[in-house]
Amino acid sequence: MPASRRPVSLLAVDRAVAELRRGRAVAVMGGGGQATLACAAEAATPETVADLARRAGARPRLCVTARRAAVLGLASDLPRRPDPALLLVLGANPAAETLCRLADPLGCTAADLPGLLDAPPELRPAAPHGCESAAVGLAKVARLLPAAVVAPISDPSAGDLAAWAARHEIVLADAGDVFQHEATTARTLRPVSEARVPLADAERTRIVAFRPADGGIEHLAIVIGDPPPGAPVLTRLHSECFTGDLLGSLRCDCGDQLRGAIREIARAGHGVLLYLAQEGRGIGLVNKLRAYALQDGGVDTMDANELLGFDADERIYLPAAEMLRQLGFARIRLLTNNPVKVTALARCGVDVVERVPHAFPANEHNRLYLATKAAKGGHLF
Repeated sequence: MPASRRPVSLLAVDRAVAELRRGRAVAVMGGGGQATLACAAEAATPETVADLARRAGARPRLCVTARRAAVLGLASDLPRRPDPALLLVLGANPAAETLCRLADPLGCTAADLPGLLDAPPELRPAAPHGCESAAVGLAKVARLLPAAVVAPISDPSAGDLAAWAARHEIVLADAGDVFQHEATTARTLRPVSEARVPLADAERTRIVAFRPADGGIEHLAIVIGDPPPGAPVLTRLHSECFTGDLLGSLRCDCGDQLRGAIREIARAGHGVLLYLAQEGRGIGLVNKLRAYALQDGGVDTMDANELLGFDADERIYLPAAEMLRQLGFARIRLLTNNPVKVTALARCGVDVVERVPHAFPANEHNRLYLATKAAKGGHLF
C-alpha cells in the first residue's frame, strides 16, 4: 500500500471497528462492484437485523470461519488451513438470537442445532478476499467473536456506494484495507513517548511507547541498560496478559515469563523486552475470558481459541520487527521457548542469531496449559 494512502485506510477501518463494537452496521466494498452491509453477530438485535435487511434489500446471512462451522458439525471436511469464511444461509427471517447463538460456542454447540434450527443451514463459501470475509476480519480487529451478519447491498440506488452510504449515515470500508490492516498498522508505528522507569529488578530501564498512525493501542519497548546496536541484543517478545501480568493468575505462566525476562536481561547487563498489545494470543481480553470458560469445560487452550472461531494463535510479528528496526537492533538473541517466534521474526527481516531458553516450573493450575503448548504449539521446555 502506498504510504500516502495509509492514513485514509487506517481511518476507514478504525471507524468501521468502532461502529461494529457499538452494534451498528457498516458497508464493506469489495472488487467487481460487490458490496455488503454487515454487523457483528454478537451484537445483533432484532432491530439491527431487520434494519440491515431493509437497507440492503436482501435477506441476512451469517458469515463465520470454517473452524466455527466445523465445531457446529457443518463443515468437518474442510481443510484447517487456509481457514475460509463460510456463509450460513438460514430461513427467510433468521432470528437475531439464533444468529448470536450460532456465533458463540458458549451459547451453541453441534448438539444444540436440532432444537435451534428447523433445517440445516445452506453453506456457501465466501470469496477469500471478498466483502463477507472482510466483515469477519473487521470483527476480529474489533476483538469481537469472528462472525458477522451480512447482506449483499442490492438497493438500486446504491450505484454510487460512497454516496449511498453517506445518505444512510453508514461507515464505508474497503475490503482490501481490512485485509491489510494489521500490516499497515505495524508499518506506521512511531515512538511517541519515552521515560526512565527504574524497575525492582532492573533499575537502569527506560520505556519507549510506540503508537500506530490510527491512534490505536500502544506497544511498549522496555529497554534495560544500554544495548549496543551492532551486537546481538538479548530480546524478549511478551504479549500483554492482564490476568497473568497484573493479577498474578495461575492459569498461565505469563507473569513468571515477564518478570523472569526482566531479571534475565538485567543479569546480562542490557537488552530489550517488547511488551506487545496482543492479549490472548491476539484475540483480546474478552475473548480470552470466553476461552477460559471453555477450558473449564475440559477444552485445552488452543482448541478453545479455535472453538471461538479464531486461529490457535492470531498474533503477528511485524510490530515487533518494526520496533526493533526503529530502536536500531537488527540482530537479536531471542529469549523464548516458541520456535514460531524465531521463524516469524526472520520472515520480517530480523536476524535471530540464537534462541535462549525461557521456562518456569508449572503449578497445578497451568500444568495442562504448558503441556498443550509443548504438544500442539511446538514449545520447547
